[in-house]
Amino acid sequence: MPDNRTELSINTDVLRKMAEIAALEVEGVKAISKKNIDLKGALKTKTPLQGVMVENVNGSIEININITVAKGVNVTTVAEKTQETIKDRIQTMTGNAVTKVNVNIADIVVEAEE
Repeated sequence: MPDNRTELSINTDVLRKMAEIAALEVEGVKAISKKNIDLKGALKTKTPLQGVMVENVNGSIEININITVAKGVNVTTVAEKTQETIKDRIQTMTGNAVTKVNVNIADIVVEAEE
């Protein structure tokens, strides 16, 4: 019987965009931060000011994301919900295992009072 399976390869830029969209769906996440809070990592990468870093190793995906949250939110709850949402969305859309989602709170938005 012939093997009709095809191999799917997803560019890390696409995975990065999926993670950004998923994170922005979480209540309390205001933006993806472009601030780099990992100096050692910044020296290793070509694009140090990206808010989402994706590493795809043998079909397992690891994600690091820097987010900006709203003032007054429970940061732990927002970070955990962000992890769950990103992992769920990417695994559902790609079929690949997401082994790690690191969420870094890079900033807090204090909205101006009217």
